[in-house]
Amino acid sequence: MEHIRRAATRRALPLAVLLPAAALMAAGPCLASENGGGTTRPGGTSGADKPTVVLVHGYWADASGWDRVVGHLQALGYPVVATANPLRSLSGDADYLAARLKAIEGPVVLVGHSYGGAVITNAAAGNPNVKSLVYIAGFAPDKGESAFQLAAKFPGSRVTDDPNAPVPTALNAVPLGGDATNVDLYLKPEKFGDVFLSDRLDASRVEVLAATQRPATAASGNEPTRAVAWQTIPSWYLVPTDDRTIGTDNLRFMAKRADATTVEVDAPHAVMETNPEDVTELILRAAGDARPSLASTGTSGRTAFLGGAAVLAVAAGAAVVIRARRA
Repeated sequence: MEHIRRAATRRALPLAVLLPAAALMAAGPCLASENGGGTTRPGGTSGADKPTVVLVHGYWADASGWDRVVGHLQALGYPVVATANPLRSLSGDADYLAARLKAIEGPVVLVGHSYGGAVITNAAAGNPNVKSLVYIAGFAPDKGESAFQLAAKFPGSRVTDDPNAPVPTALNAVPLGGDATNVDLYLKPEKFGDVFLSDRLDASRVEVLAATQRPATAASGNEPTRAVAWQTIPSWYLVPTDDRTIGTDNLRFMAKRADATTVEVDAPHAVMETNPEDVTELILRAAGDARPSLASTGTSGRTAFLGGAAVLAVAAGAAVVIRARRA
């Protein structure tokens, strides 16, 4: 009889452990539904209160550069728009973004990388729905300033090593017709890893990014800013300390002038590629999200809750087995 009772206890062990966990797994969809309906996640804002995060890329990139940041934000329940930036003219690009923003209901956190910072600076002016501006190694020009002008303010940019060259030495110019200054600018493939990424990524990834880069017109970088949203909208700024595109000191100058909440990260200009978690953290702060940190895996509050509950369930099951063995 003793042998039979122990065998029964051994058979009961998987059930005692698995049944509570299975119940939690079955409850998972219900919990997800509740979170989607506005239940507050631990350390975060409620689903109903989350602003839409609009991401704007800059030169030599496209919206896919935000992929990992988008994934992190969506896992936390944020609506996200990674919009296309035409890269044709500052005024035209800003007008395009302003129209896109008007189609979004509710509060917006507007994020711009590189030249995208100049675009959001112009596009957000006068839009009451834009609650925060986030500059990710981005230009934050004042009225009348251009992106190219700001990049030359302090040393640090490696876009050219000859200030008198008609075309910056790291760039290829493709004529678009008409005026000789009407050109598209591409970052030379052999310069891409150094200038854009500070040699922080493996060669195969650099080659892909260089091959898929989107060019920008020279006119877009020379056009002066018309409106300055950071003068009236709270701003956050991520400064990569190894920025070889705009130059770290130029970024620090703009961040300080805008009185932005500033974070410095050991990263290249294309910081979304190397440090997407740091980028996401700053966006969350600008969104008013109180969570202390973002797990590198992008684990949501719901997953963490279920994981902890499953541990408790297993512990409870083990306690049942122990009591059975002592009986």
